[in-house]
Amino acid sequence: QVQLVESGGGLVQAGDSLRLSCAASGRTSRNYAMGWFRQAPGKERDFVAAINWSGGVTEYSDSVKGRFTISRDNAKDTVYLQMNSLKAEDTAIYYCSTRSSRYGVTYRRINDYDHWGQGTQVTVSS
Repeated sequence: QVQLVESGGGLVQAGDSLRLSCAASGRTSRNYAMGWFRQAPGKERDFVAAINWSGGVTEYSDSVKGRFTISRDNAKDTVYLQMNSLKAEDTAIYYCSTRSSRYGVTYRRINDYDHWGQGTQVTVSS
């Protein structure tokens, strides 16, 4: 059973930076894609960023493009989300997700993913 554990969330001011981490365990394959989603109070869970199995392909939502960077360290089985120039509207619970994939593609739909972490809260004060 694959388990994902997010960390790195917190309370910051607008313009600050945070780096989220998502550590995976229990995998039986090295070929998997990863994604980050977020859910603000009273809203649906939305796509933020995704990365393919090798780290060579990434994708971002328009709202974070140019400010957030997704990366991965396969040796540590960990994916990161570097968040710069944070805004109040970035406030949400951030979830990481994963699915098996050996292709050079990313996935941005919730239903594309098989496993999810418990989430980490990010709060940006204006």
